[in-house]
Amino acid sequence: MKKTTTALLVCATAATAIASSAFAEGELNLYSSRHYDTDERLYSDFTDLTGITINRIEANADELIARMQAEGANSPADILMTVDTSRLERAKSAGVLQSIDSDVLETRIPAYLQDADNQWFGFSQRARIIFYDKTEVTNPPMDYVSLADPAYEGMICHRSSTNVYSQTLLSAVIENFGTEAATEWAKGFVNNFARDPQGGDTDQLRGLVSGECDIAISNTYYFARALRKDVDGLPADAMANIGWIFPAQNAEGAHMNLSGGGVAANAPNRENAIKFLEYLASDQAQNYFSAGNDEYPAVPGVGLAPSVAAMGLFRPDAVDLSEVAKNVPEAQVIFNQVGWE
Repeated sequence: MKKTTTALLVCATAATAIASSAFAEGELNLYSSRHYDTDERLYSDFTDLTGITINRIEANADELIARMQAEGANSPADILMTVDTSRLERAKSAGVLQSIDSDVLETRIPAYLQDADNQWFGFSQRARIIFYDKTEVTNPPMDYVSLADPAYEGMICHRSSTNVYSQTLLSAVIENFGTEAATEWAKGFVNNFARDPQGGDTDQLRGLVSGECDIAISNTYYFARALRKDVDGLPADAMANIGWIFPAQNAEGAHMNLSGGGVAANAPNRENAIKFLEYLASDQAQNYFSAGNDEYPAVPGVGLAPSVAAMGLFRPDAVDLSEVAKNVPEAQVIFNQVGWE
């Protein structure tokens, strides 16, 4: 579960320890909004390889960015890690990241998965795709544009407009098709909602099982996780009735959400921070993003976990995600215009 403001306060003791050791040789101070227990393996393996100890503060991205701004030049943060390009761009705009030079990162991370100024880099991906009830839907939408088709009125479950996945999906539609087309698309999409937007991605999949909706949009790693292990509300027999579509395979390709990080603007352990980011681009770490959290590696050619591979191959949208992130304010205006709550 994601850490809340309360969770950040609970970390006060850890924060004091980080502050006191901010300049310590052989240490790294990590501010992270990734909330996955499986990431523990990433941290321990990095320490085993380098001898560098990782001190962590975990909270949601907005809290961490605000904290880094408040700490200013005295911030002990070396690395900020978060989920979604919009948050990485928000951190850049807030001035809490810095540009770095790394041949390793430039070589291994595709250009469209990194900031043009080298302030942030993507390390894992999730495809945002279409799921449907195979017992109810015989003609599932094959692309994002079709989600606004009146044929699917009252059938679709999706998250709220306040969620970053919703924001970047609409932002990608703006980038690929323009503002006018994106506005019309959003109007049609809202008209096709089976219920008011609510819950997380797993809840959208549960909506298929409960019969509240026939079509749902979710990131792949939630479904792949349910293929790998038991997830409450997604029993194996119900999972067998859920089909999926990687959208727009003959057009722009499947929209991707990114998890990534960058070096803090005032990092006291800057060289250790760069080493950590380079480690995240290694085959070892990239394999673990897939095996541990059912994500797609950012580095081309790295193998997939069986749960991820079971979903099949697809063509991702190679649109520059930093450009997509710049459309988020415009997307929010459209959300308000069309009544997407």
